[in-house]
Parts: sequence; C-alpha cells; structure tokens
Amino acid sequence: MSYILAWEALPLAIVLSSFVPGIAIMFLGEEDRRLRVGLNIAGATAKLALVAVMLVGVAAGREYAWRLEVLPGLELSLVGDALALLFVALSAVLWFVTTIYAIGYLEGSPNRRRFFAFFSLCVTATTGLAMAGDLFTFVLFYEALTWTTYPLVVHRGTPEAIRAGRTYLVYTFASGALLVLGAVWFQVETGTVAFAPGGVLDPEVAADSAGRFVLLFGVLLAGVSVKAAFFPVHGWLPIAMVAPAPVSALLHAVAVVKAGAFGVTRLLHSLYGIEVAWQLGVALPVALLAAFTIVYGSVRALGQDDLKRLLAYSTVSQLSYIALGVALLAPVAQVGGLVHLVHQGLMKITLFFCAGMLAETLGVKKISEMRGIAQRMPLTMLAFSVAALGMIGIPPVAGFLSKWYLGMGAIQAGAPWVVGVLLASSLLNAAYFLPVIRTAYLDDPEGTFDDGTGRRGLEADWRLLVPAIVTVLLALGSGVLGGFGWSPLGWTEFIVDRGAL
Repeated sequence: MSYILAWEALPLAIVLSSFVPGIAIMFLGEEDRRLRVGLNIAGATAKLALVAVMLVGVAAGREYAWRLEVLPGLELSLVGDALALLFVALSAVLWFVTTIYAIGYLEGSPNRRRFFAFFSLCVTATTGLAMAGDLFTFVLFYEALTWTTYPLVVHRGTPEAIRAGRTYLVYTFASGALLVLGAVWFQVETGTVAFAPGGVLDPEVAADSAGRFVLLFGVLLAGVSVKAAFFPVHGWLPIAMVAPAPVSALLHAVAVVKAGAFGVTRLLHSLYGIEVAWQLGVALPVALLAAFTIVYGSVRALGQDDLKRLLAYSTVSQLSYIALGVALLAPVAQVGGLVHLVHQGLMKITLFFCAGMLAETLGVKKISEMRGIAQRMPLTMLAFSVAALGMIGIPPVAGFLSKWYLGMGAIQAGAPWVVGVLLASSLLNAAYFLPVIRTAYLDDPEGTFDDGTGRRGLEADWRLLVPAIVTVLLALGSGVLGGFGWSPLGWTEFIVDRGAL
C-alpha cells in the first residue's frame, strides 16, 4: 500500500470535523439556535464528504495515516484503512441522520447547547476509536467515549436518569481500568501496542508463555466486554434507556456498544491474531460467550412491555453476532460478523427512531399502548416493521445476509452448533417482534390516536420521520444490493479478501 503524504492528515480531519463543532457549541448561548444547528449540520456534512474521499482512496489501494508522538515510544496514531472505514462510514452516515432527528426531537427542550456539544464530542470519540492505529490510541478514545456519553445519558436530569448515569459510570470505569491495565501489560510483554492485520503476537512466543497470554487476553476482553454488552456485564444498557431517543439510538446503533464489539475485533485480529487466539484456546470461549449472550438477550426481551427496554435487550442479543462471527476461524463467518456491525446499526437506529416518534408524538412508550397505532402513524410503523423483520432475519432486509454468512461460515469452520444458535435467536426474535407488529396493525385502538380533530394518518414532525425512512431504506437497500462492491457486504468482503483483518 502507498501512503499519500498530501492527505496524511485526512484521518485527523475526520475526527476534527465533529470535535470543532462540539467545542464551538459549548461557547454559544442557549438562544443561538440557528448557529448551533448550522454548526451541527456543517460538521456532519463535512464528515460525510471526508469519509467519502477516504473510501475512494482506500478502494484504490491507498492507506491514510496520521501520527503524533505524545510520549517516548507512544504515539497518537490514526489510520484510515478498510476495516476502520467500515465503522467510520457507519458513524458518519448515522451521525448525519441522527443530528436531524435530534434537532426535531429536542425542539423547545432545555439544555440543548450542552446536549449537542457532547453529542458531537461523542461522535468524535467514536471515529477516533475506529481509526486508532494502536492500542494506546484506542484506549484514549475508548475512555473519552465514556466521558462524552455520560452527559447524554443523564441529560434529562431526573433522579432515574442520575441513577442510570451512575450505573453507567460504575460499569464503564471498571472496564476502562482493566483495559488500561491490559494495554500496559501487552506493551511490557510484546514491546508494542500497534495494531496489524493478522495480529502482532508471535505464535512461538505465545506458545512459550501461554498461561500469561491467556490471562492477559482475559483482562483485555474484560476491558471491552462492558461496552460490547456481553453477559453478565450488560446490565447498564437497559437502565440507560432513560436517555432521550436520539441518545438511545446513538448508543445502540453506532457509539458505545459498537465500540465494544469493534474492540473485540481488534483484540482477536489486530493484537493476538485469530490463529494465535485459537492456538491459545481463547477464541472459542469468546464465541461461546457471544452465543450465550445472543440467546440470553432474546429471552430477556420476551415479555417486555416497555418498548425501549425490549429494544435494549434486543441489542444485547444482536450485538453478540459480531463477536461470534469474528471469533470463528472462517473468513465467511468473519464477513458475517463484521457486516452485522453495519446492518444492525441501520436496523436498530430505525427502531429507536420509531420508538422515539411514538413517545414524542403520542406519549406511547409501552407495547400494550400500541393497539391499532398503525392507523395513526402508518409510515412510522412501516419503517418499524421492516427493521423488525430484518432483525428476525427475513429477506430481503440486511439482517438476513448477516445471518446467512454467519451460518455458512460456521459450517465452514466446523462449528455447526452456531447454526442452532442462529435459528434459536431468529425464532426468539420473531416471538418478541411479531406480537408488536400484530398489536400495531390488527388490534382495535383503545383511543382515536388523533390530535383532537378526529383526523388519522398524521405522522410525527418531518425531522423525526425522514431520518427513520432514510435508515430503513438503507437497511433494505443493503440487503437487496448486497452483491454490489460498495454495499456494506461488498466492502466487508473487500476487507477480508485483502487480508485487512
């Protein structure tokens, strides 16, 4: 690969495209609505444009890297390679649509300046983490993500929100401390914290000190497991649902939980290397833990009446598809796991957008309150239904492709038990999503679901509806057009085929 010196700062520019607006918004007055909105949209648009430029360059075989030495032997390293761009592109697209959604959702609410400032800084941490070229940079942005998302979780300032924020900090600070410990230990053991395709751990060194490297792997895995929402350290995620809908959408689709899943990918493929991980016997426990979490999350989603809580447990389940795929010793399974990082994001953000519209427009937060609600908000429920069917794995929505590749990869890897896990998960997904759809479409409404005039078919504010329509079309298009090279599936195959893992 060649380095384009004229563009070496492009990864830094992508990070700054959300950092600069976030800092600027902090110095605005609460009444400076137009300037705040302008900064948000400008930053989101700039990030999309910069990511598009980098995508074209990486597809042509180039790599973009920016490095700054901060301590002797330690660099702040941002690298725009194919794997990083899978996560960065998702962040850029979903930040843009979520910004529009948040502007409409929070119209007239207090503390919007604080919200949008930390909203932008949260995306900054996410993109920096995605492009981290080494474990040191990853840890810095991983911890920054905790600090920037906490104000969003407690934004409403209610006692329930404060309690949720406290729980969130306990989980994330504990995991962050373990990640820092693991990073220092890895540096001592190997002399490097750089990420590299295939890992940096020498197989002979790993074999000679197998016990130490297994224990070190456990420390690093514990450090990323909280944000990855693995059982049993997933408890913060359903509690954090007290946050506003744009925050829930961001947490579940692109920011915190994807950071954890991406961390598992980096640990298995960029530090240890998947072959060494299997040699040491640490990859199979990751796959088994992910499989258990998939089933556990789905079982916990059953019987939930609070819609956002149901979606939270669905995230606990669906997120572990990523870890399960990347832990298997089969390229097809790795494609299925990685592409689900994008597919799950598109489908899950749609579901949270729709849940937010139901709550904001009609005050509907429980499934039992959704009887006949499709008569009142047909487009909202259509978007919700398509995304839910994708989560179940029904074609042609993108979720089907993820599960198909995971299943084929599991057979290729000699792990047919994974197919049983996928089947059980899909059946459980259907068991908790289909009743919601049936209630919305087939049950008689208890009220008129109107605005007092008797009219029906009235949707939410366009700033709430349009983002949901865009994301559900992206989820549908990612499934229908999965065979094209620029689709999420095509790009993920490019990552695996070029040995970027």
